[in-house]
Amino acid sequence: MKALKIPGRRPLLATAAVVALASAAWLGAPLAANAGDKVAAATTHAPAATEAAPVSVVRLPSDLPGPIGKRGPQRIKVDFETTEVTGHLDDGTTYQYWTFNNKVPGPFVRVRVGDTVEVKLKNADDSLMMHNVDFHAVTGPGGGAKATEAAPGETRGFEFKALNPGLYVYHCATPMVAQHIANGMYGLILVEPEEGLPKVDHEFYVMQGEIYTEQAHGTKGHLNESYDKLVSERPEYFIFNGSADALKKNPLTAKVGETVRIYFGVGGPNYTSSFHVIGEIFDKAYPLASLSSPMKDVQTITTPPGGASVVDFKVEVPGNYVLVDHALSRVERGLAGILKVDGPQNETIFKDYNPEKSAMSTGGH
Repeated sequence: MKALKIPGRRPLLATAAVVALASAAWLGAPLAANAGDKVAAATTHAPAATEAAPVSVVRLPSDLPGPIGKRGPQRIKVDFETTEVTGHLDDGTTYQYWTFNNKVPGPFVRVRVGDTVEVKLKNADDSLMMHNVDFHAVTGPGGGAKATEAAPGETRGFEFKALNPGLYVYHCATPMVAQHIANGMYGLILVEPEEGLPKVDHEFYVMQGEIYTEQAHGTKGHLNESYDKLVSERPEYFIFNGSADALKKNPLTAKVGETVRIYFGVGGPNYTSSFHVIGEIFDKAYPLASLSSPMKDVQTITTPPGGASVVDFKVEVPGNYVLVDHALSRVERGLAGILKVDGPQNETIFKDYNPEKSAMSTGGH
């Protein structure tokens, strides 16, 4: 067996036989979704990325398909490609990401109860590692991971029937599973109930993750992953949608009077999130993404690693609203986003006695 030497990493055994043996204990699953026989997530190979010319791996929060609407069950075809690319982590900082379709998180998959989903996963020709996908929405061994375990250049697949409505995480489940997730291999699949979800004006896709680097947070240049920090659960970065400050530079946007829904998930692999929007209250919250009976008037929603939540609210006052994990020290390690709301002031709900001073302030909670 030949050990792969990868800068900044411990030697990893890279033979199909070794991974197959390890995978026997880890059965995983794939990604999904659109309508009819349409391919929901196109396979597009990553552009050549080097430390000198990194790419953006940020998944825009508005990058998700719209509601399915009323229809009967269909057969859905979904293609994915697993890629390993050098991407921007922070200002002046790069990192070697492992991705589904070149972005973190992977594509938002959208199906309805009763759909049959065909999943095809190709591991890019230039990958160094084996990869697969494990859907938490799948009823079947490993969520599809064993069926999609692919060596570099290989294509694997399977199909499943979407039985249970909800918002579910998918992730790579190739050993060491936590390593694949920490490097960016996670996403969400929404299985809509037959009647769909209540209509809102805007839907957004947000996922939280952790990155473990040998170098300290804030170090410039190319950062290497740290096995020791990963197994000790000591991340240097907490991120929304792929990089530090991704959702500050690419904010969610809405107008006064509009309704907003956030599909929120935690890739992890280790930390639970206390998801909160500073200055807003969730009119409806679906804990653990169970879509049957939402709670009302919720301030903060707990979401575990490998879990998801859905929140709905109406924006009544203009301004910038900060998305955080209310374990607030994580803001200092990159975990904050912005919901930018435009429109007229509504002083019957909120009136600032010193707006000039507030305009000069960096904000707070």
